[in-house]
Amino acid sequence: MTSIRLPHDPIELAREHWLRRGWSDAADGMALVTSIMRIQQELLARVDHELRPFQLTFARYEVLMLLEFSQQGQLPLGKIGERLQVHPASVTNVVQRLADDGLLSRAPNPADGRSVLATITPAGSDAATAATEHLNQHVFSNLPLEPADQIAIYDRLTTVRQAFGDFA
Repeated sequence: MTSIRLPHDPIELAREHWLRRGWSDAADGMALVTSIMRIQQELLARVDHELRPFQLTFARYEVLMLLEFSQQGQLPLGKIGERLQVHPASVTNVVQRLADDGLLSRAPNPADGRSVLATITPAGSDAATAATEHLNQHVFSNLPLEPADQIAIYDRLTTVRQAFGDFA
C-alpha cells in the first residue's frame, strides 16, 4: 500500500527539526501524533485494498459488522452513527450505498417514526463474514508486531482515547 519506501524516517527528521528550533517539550508529542496519523493512513489503505474484492470500504464494512453483531441485525441510523462516532450524514450515505447493493435494507423505525432502521440482509451477512475472514488472515493476524506488543499498544491507546473523552 505504501507508494514509495523512503531511505530515512521523515518523522524523525521533523522531530530533529523541532529539537533544533527549541521545541523540545513538544518534539516527542509531535513525533507520536504524526506517527499515529501515518500508521492510520497505512492501515486504512491496506484494509481498503483488502476489502476491494468484496466491493466494500472500511466505512461500509464497519456498518455491516455493527449490524452483524447487533442482537437483531438491525439498528436505527442514529445509533449506528453514535457507535461508530461518525456524522449522521456519513451514516446516511454509507447505509444508502449498502442498501443499493442489497447488503442491508432501510425502513421507517416502528418504535420511532422519525428515524430509519437499517437491517442487514443475508447477502450483507455473507459479505461481512467473508470480508472478516479475509481481513483476519491478511491484516488483523498479520501485523508486524508480537502479540504481547499489540495488546500493550492497544492498552496504551485505550488510555489516551479515554483521556480524550472517547468513552467513559
